Amino acid sequence: MAHATNDINSLTRLAGGGVMSAVDASITALVTLITMFFSISWQMTLVAVLPLPFMAFATSRLGRKTHKAFGESQAAFSELNNKVQESVSGIKVTKSFGYQEAELQSFQETNKMTFKKNMHTMKYDSLFDPLVLLFVGSSYVLTLLVGAFMIQAGQITVGNLVTFITYLDMLVWPLMAIGFLFNITQRGNVSYQRIENLLEQESDVQDPAHPLPSIENGRLEYAIDRFAFEDEDTLRDIHFTLDKGQTLGLVGQTGSGKTALVKLLLREHDVNQGAIYLNGHDIRDYRLSDLRSLMGYVPQDQFLFASSILDNICFGNPDLSFDKVEEATKLAQVYDDIKDMPEGFETIIGEKGVSLSGGQKQRLAMSRAMILNPEILILDEVLSVGDEFFRKKSLARIKELIHGGSTVLMVSHGMQTILDNCTKVVWIEQGNMRMIGEPKTVCKAYRSQYSE
Repeated sequence: MAHATNDINSLTRLAGGGVMSAVDASITALVTLITMFFSISWQMTLVAVLPLPFMAFATSRLGRKTHKAFGESQAAFSELNNKVQESVSGIKVTKSFGYQEAELQSFQETNKMTFKKNMHTMKYDSLFDPLVLLFVGSSYVLTLLVGAFMIQAGQITVGNLVTFITYLDMLVWPLMAIGFLFNITQRGNVSYQRIENLLEQESDVQDPAHPLPSIENGRLEYAIDRFAFEDEDTLRDIHFTLDKGQTLGLVGQTGSGKTALVKLLLREHDVNQGAIYLNGHDIRDYRLSDLRSLMGYVPQDQFLFASSILDNICFGNPDLSFDKVEEATKLAQVYDDIKDMPEGFETIIGEKGVSLSGGQKQRLAMSRAMILNPEILILDEVLSVGDEFFRKKSLARIKELIHGGSTVLMVSHGMQTILDNCTKVVWIEQGNMRMIGEPKTVCKAYRSQYSE
């Protein structure tokens, strides 16, 4: 947010007022100095501009300090924005734990820190105009002293001196403008660097230089030797295959690496050592858009956009017919809830679906994935929560997809769901594959391991 507000505003000021001031000040100063040099006295002109190199040195030193201070104040403003966003997003949790006073105190500390950083920047800002005026004043003093001697020597007249000082008055605005320009240039440089750093960030996951021309669902093969997230080993020695139309169950304790396993198939990250193959080709050989077009993904934490219910369901394909939307919501058992809302499918659900219950969010997310008839469906702990009726209807739809040739990867803690619907099961433990086999065998061993 800070990049989109303060940094953009700083660049706007530099590109607008800064450029205008630079052109105006340069032309005015150049014309005035040429007139003073040739029409009155070149000696007095040289004396008058004598303080300018010192002014340039002083403003340069001050500019470097401003550059550093402004960078720190912008970073502090970003931190303040993050704090506000975090506080607003977590306001329900804060209230439920009675943490309001502590949260308020934390915000005040962040706010005070930001205020101090900005005051530090303003201290340097406020020195620019007095500094410029100091050197302008010294030019006046030197001009009067040298002018007086030259009048005594008969080199110029009093009228020439008055005219020269009038011209010198005309240089005050250009010099002030140069000081202003120097100030906003330093701010603009900091903002430009921050924006450039943001724009230069690239995803670790990239399209191949020579992608395969087409893609279709088929045999999946996991051949992962090692995957590390942020230099910490997450998965090791994961090797199994899954034929088209089969359903794989992934079981394991929380934090064992099940979600990481399915996200690697989505190429949210890439394997460090090893590969995942689809139809005998490394998935990194396909275009990201082609690979993900095969997939429907329902994550643990459903994200809904602050738009209408219809827009959220049709997010993957805005051209879907309304009949298909209704069918998908009926299968996910959320159709009646939508019809009871004042605006129906046009109801705006707010940021992250704030106006919906947890179950309604889950069912909308399921509708969004199911409506695309994905060839590879990934369900991450979706069927472990919710009522039995919802699970049965969802599983019935999943079976329809399987009969159509779709492959399903199902992460679940519900052993009965795994037993009834999976072709094979992989047990992940601490990032390693503990066991793979038929659902009954693996689920029995898993239950035995963690039974009380």
